[in-house]
Amino acid sequence: MEHSPKLAAFVLAVAALPASACAASLDPEAPAEEAEEAEDAASQAIRAHNALTSNALTSNALTADVMTSSALTSNALTAEALSASALTVEALRDPAARTLLKYIAGCALPQGERLTVTVDGARLSFPGELGLAERWGQEGGACDRACRSWVSGCVIARLNYLGQKVNISVRGDREELQADKAERAAFPRREATYFGDIFAAQPVYQACLPPGASAIPRVCGPSLDACAVEIAGPCDALCDEPTDDGSFPNCRGAIRHPSGKLAVGKKPHAGSVTVFLR
Repeated sequence: MEHSPKLAAFVLAVAALPASACAASLDPEAPAEEAEEAEDAASQAIRAHNALTSNALTSNALTADVMTSSALTSNALTAEALSASALTVEALRDPAARTLLKYIAGCALPQGERLTVTVDGARLSFPGELGLAERWGQEGGACDRACRSWVSGCVIARLNYLGQKVNISVRGDREELQADKAERAAFPRREATYFGDIFAAQPVYQACLPPGASAIPRVCGPSLDACAVEIAGPCDALCDEPTDDGSFPNCRGAIRHPSGKLAVGKKPHAGSVTVFLR
């Protein structure tokens, strides 16, 4: 079912539509070859394209304003909830906000669900992929702390310095993120573990690095100086022991003191997501 309320002088229509099981790409207009790649996935763990730019994450109308972000997470990720809030309706006029929503929907909703959004006459379709916050996409749902943590870690992991699509394997301490032997063999190189809260009044975008690593060029480019993601430290020091697939669970973020020094936080991020590369 498609809804088309006229709010804030533009049309917003959002509906949960069935999607084919192989529609794993986060692109609204994914070409056929991407769907074929999804069919070839070795397991439920994601072999996802990532092309989210730092600007879309940090400077969008959907999460940059605390009231709009609260309206998004305190209500269901459904047609009715999105169209009923004047704040989210207005925010989705921003192209960066629509880009971010694509990644949020892909991380939160499971395969077989899809948000179809019409903004100013343009129809955009955002398929679910991982189902890390399935309850959020149901009537009466909301995004609680655990939901925010998992969706945030997943979205941060999708950052790409050049905004280019690269296949990655995303793993974590969730059934939806388990990787089988074939996927582990295809994506053996551990890049970093990502965590934070993209919905907070003061958003947190952090990562920890595996032994021997000092940079994450896919996400930050040639230098960490201007990177949107703050390197909290080594994963071995910040997280629980890695799981069988090599992912680090329950990472503790870094807290920056007024002096500029970083200290390890006390509360772990349940939604710690580890990226592996080919």
